[in-house]
Amino acid sequence: MSLTFDFVQPQPEPAADRVTLFADVILPLPLPKLYTYRVPYELNDQVVIGGRVIVQFGAKRTLSCIVAAVHETPPKEYQAKYILEFIDDAPVVTQPQLQLFRWLADYYMCTLGEVINAALPSALKLSSESRVQLHPAFVREENPYPLSEQEEKIVETLSTGEDGKSLTFTEVGELLGIASFHKVIKSLMQKDVVFLFEHMADKYAPKVVKKVRLAHHFVAEAALEGLFAQLAARPKQLDVLMRYLQKVPVYQNEFTNQSGIEKAYLTSAPHLSPSAVNTLIKNGVLEQFDVIVSRFPLDDATQANMHFTLSEAQTEARDEVMRLFNTKDIVLLHGVTGAGKTEIYIDLIRDALDGGGQVLYLLPEIALTAQIVTRLMRVFGSRLGVYHSKFSDNERVEVWNGVLSGRFQVVIGVRSAVFLPFDNLALVIVDEEHESSYKQYDPAPRYNAREVALMMANFQGAKTLLGSATPAVETFYQTRTGRYGLVSLTKRFGEAGLPEIELVDTRKSREAKKMLNHFTPELLTAMETKLSLKEQVILFQNRRGYSPFINCLDCGWIPKCMNCAVSLSYHKHAHELRCHYCGYHDRMPVECPACGSRNIKPVGFGTEKIEDDLKVMLPAANVQRMDLDTTRAKNSYQQIIGDFEQQKTNILVGTQMVTKGLDFANVSLVGIINADSIIHYPDFRAHERAFQMFVQVSGRAGRKGKKGKVIIQTADPQQIIFDKVIRNDYLEFYDYEITQRREHGYPPFMRVIRLIVKHADQLLCERAAILLTGELVARLGREAVLGPEAPYIFRIRNFYLQEITIKLSREHTVLKAAKADILAAINVVKDEKDYKQARFVADVDPM
Repeated sequence: MSLTFDFVQPQPEPAADRVTLFADVILPLPLPKLYTYRVPYELNDQVVIGGRVIVQFGAKRTLSCIVAAVHETPPKEYQAKYILEFIDDAPVVTQPQLQLFRWLADYYMCTLGEVINAALPSALKLSSESRVQLHPAFVREENPYPLSEQEEKIVETLSTGEDGKSLTFTEVGELLGIASFHKVIKSLMQKDVVFLFEHMADKYAPKVVKKVRLAHHFVAEAALEGLFAQLAARPKQLDVLMRYLQKVPVYQNEFTNQSGIEKAYLTSAPHLSPSAVNTLIKNGVLEQFDVIVSRFPLDDATQANMHFTLSEAQTEARDEVMRLFNTKDIVLLHGVTGAGKTEIYIDLIRDALDGGGQVLYLLPEIALTAQIVTRLMRVFGSRLGVYHSKFSDNERVEVWNGVLSGRFQVVIGVRSAVFLPFDNLALVIVDEEHESSYKQYDPAPRYNAREVALMMANFQGAKTLLGSATPAVETFYQTRTGRYGLVSLTKRFGEAGLPEIELVDTRKSREAKKMLNHFTPELLTAMETKLSLKEQVILFQNRRGYSPFINCLDCGWIPKCMNCAVSLSYHKHAHELRCHYCGYHDRMPVECPACGSRNIKPVGFGTEKIEDDLKVMLPAANVQRMDLDTTRAKNSYQQIIGDFEQQKTNILVGTQMVTKGLDFANVSLVGIINADSIIHYPDFRAHERAFQMFVQVSGRAGRKGKKGKVIIQTADPQQIIFDKVIRNDYLEFYDYEITQRREHGYPPFMRVIRLIVKHADQLLCERAAILLTGELVARLGREAVLGPEAPYIFRIRNFYLQEITIKLSREHTVLKAAKADILAAINVVKDEKDYKQARFVADVDPM
């Protein structure tokens, strides 16, 4: 769909008895308020809340936006402009969504425009750009003005090709090869040679497949025999016809011919001639037609063809969840790794669908969807939709529309799936609810999908099931206070027992000089043993790349990122240095730029180095790596996981992606290469994250009747957390952690808001943070405000950072008033001339 508008759109004055409507719209801009537009009278009946409209904002900016409200009250502060065009005759954003979006903007201290930008697939947001086109009255021979060489070039390009050809400003600049091309366009406008207009392009395009079928007058048996006779002298065309009839036997059922087959089935066949196919179409033997198809082709006949029986423990847990749902809206299913929580989820989803409701199933990582979708597809078939960032814009729009239309009754997705247009939710499942991957860090809204899912379920009267082997401390606290229900699964599914966990002291191994690269002899021997038994191994290292940095051994030089206060990581495969914060990269130096020495060595290790070392140490093993670098492509997750499931891969090396809910029957050994880097991190959640990560990755070992083994390499085996991991004692860990939180005033006893001040000038950043802290202390009190202080990484993307931490009581009224005070304090600093360029980020409930 492509729409073109002039900027001035005169409207007839309404008669005295006409109702003048105004629409408040959500512009995709970070504006504190909604903007009001006037509805053209002739379009009064077309305006729909939740539909998209096109408006002019500012002098020459045209935008698509969402109608949030319709009323008869004109704005007092400005003259309302007219809505230019209506895109939708039905809402693309539902009323429950608008309610949720308002809550998101309020709770996470951002604007509705920022929420809409995050929520809508980009293909549903129209793009706008000024374009140049020849003036309709322009005739080259009659134009009295001489044209320069550059002007002639533009006119020649616009004159060539179809009528109405236009160029964007960007294309004009590329055509002329200069940066200052605007004066050339202005000159052409003054000479009435060209005019400007704004082009609005709807970026969603349905997928169209070209198909062919036999012309209807050849379907009869006699006509078909005559056609064979005609084509006897044209063997290439006859081969095409025979291949079509093999696929579509019209002589058995003439109705099968109506739907035809894809043209590519004929043109791509190696022994057929594409030109012969086109000749048959041209001669009227075959008819070509277009069909709009789904990007998610599913066979309805495969629905609900997979049945399984819950174990006794699973049945008891399912029944207890259902019983608790009678009195609680939220239930936590606390089950050890491998307990069979997914089967319970599937059974509960069936119940919800039987009642006519919708279901949202959230997962923290795309890697998990690759494995679980296959299982759910066998049960729910075409009723299942999948939604995550690896899908194209058009694919995401199809899922969005599928939820709106009711085609997808179950959606499985990552955190962005909470924005989908559900309006009849019955059940929300948040699997691995403790995961920090549910938190959005940049840009706004900086939401936690678990909390958004809980609020969405609350608005729609749905039940929520949270699942985890290592629940977040805040979540388990809610079960202790009675707000959430609790169901426990303490045994693994089938005959599998919990894995044996062994701590290995790397410090002793290094002192004895027994370390081989970064492997202790215990881990290396265990890997060799498991591989000899044709069993598989997972190795976890929470750092990607080959090494964290390189170092000149003579002068000590370490290359730094030019935009951030971090060292550059070495990636051997690309043979370059990269910043993992801003993406800056540089070539790997041959010699030290400081002293000229060639004695430059990588220091430390990441997943890429472990993969390289294993290929040398265990040459018979097939080693594969799963981290951000190897999973950028759309289907890379499925490929890596598929190879491992089919045992084409012997050892899987990965970052935290490999810790999250993956289920591999043949994995009997898990190695944690460097546990200390996870424990010793400057954050109040460090021990919680370490415990969760160790238990989760350990849970990948020993499934389906096999007892697994976990080897944790550490230089500090006396850490208190290891004892709790070895005994898999979550309750003891929780009691220890909740005592620490209560004593020091952290969640769940307090709300935390982190304010980040950014500025390109370090001194101004510090001064702005000090001023903001003073304003906050005056409003909230000294005990509520901590900081300011520079974070561990104090510069990212050329902006210096200062952090202020605010601790608040959990009461709703206190929190709401505090947020208003925080925004007022920020505005005071913004109004200062010296800090106009400063940026302020509010992160509510930081992870």
